[in-house]
Amino acid sequence: MFYVISYDIPDDRRRGQLAKVLKGFGTRVQYSVFEAHLNRTQYADLKRAVDRVIDLSEDSVRYYALCSACAGRIEVPAVGEVTSEPQTIVV
Repeated sequence: MFYVISYDIPDDRRRGQLAKVLKGFGTRVQYSVFEAHLNRTQYADLKRAVDRVIDLSEDSVRYYALCSACAGRIEVPAVGEVTSEPQTIVV
C-alpha cells in the first residue's frame, strides 16, 4: 500500500527524531511530508516507531493510505516526483 505521512511537530528535538524515523521507512518529499510503500507489518512497525517519538498532547501526525488507482493519479506539477515502489531483484 502507498502511504503519505505528514506531521506538524512544534518541538525541534522531537521533529528531528520523527524525521529520522520516517526516513527509515520512506522518502521525504516535502519538509514535513513523507511517502512510503509499506506492507501491513511495515506499516504497523512505522506507527509504533512514531508513537515512541511523538507527544500526543502537542504533535500532529497524519497517515493517508492510497490505493494503487489513487496513487497513480498523484500529480506533481513542479519540482519532484512521486516515490516509486522499490524494485525487487532476486539473485
